[in-house]
Amino acid sequence: METKARLLKRNPEPAKTLSRPQVTVTQPKSEPAKPQPTPNTGVGGSSLDTMVAACASELMSARNVFHKLHLKVTGPGSYAAHVAIGDFYDGLPGHADTLVEGYQGAAEKILTLKDVAPRTLDDVADGVSYLREIYGMITKLQGMLPYSEIVNNLDLVKDSINSTKYKLLFLK
Repeated sequence: METKARLLKRNPEPAKTLSRPQVTVTQPKSEPAKPQPTPNTGVGGSSLDTMVAACASELMSARNVFHKLHLKVTGPGSYAAHVAIGDFYDGLPGHADTLVEGYQGAAEKILTLKDVAPRTLDDVADGVSYLREIYGMITKLQGMLPYSEIVNNLDLVKDSINSTKYKLLFLK
């Protein structure tokens, strides 16, 4: 019985003190600032504008240059080269449009596109060399761009270049 009595007996001191949790009110995090339009708003302007316009103009010119190469490849592996080059040049106008339209929207200005002197590619090796040049130009431009969405779109151009180089170098 003594055990039962002890269980029913109440301890005069509370077992523990209850307290309300502290609530901290924080301000919502502000979104990172969107890059502002490049200086010299209007047509043409900053060196970044010039670089983007030059890249787009090069892509537009490259379409015709690769089309001409596509029509004159001959010899062993020429069918594979013909198809690979054809697929590549077909995609160039869309890549150029995406670059220019995206940049003009992000920078809120119209670019001045200039003609590029066309080059002559005599064989597939010249084509691969030109692909490497375009790839390098795009990589340099990507390092200057504050707009991640445009950098990502340029990655798709580089992916097309890499796929075309693979086909030209290894599928014969």
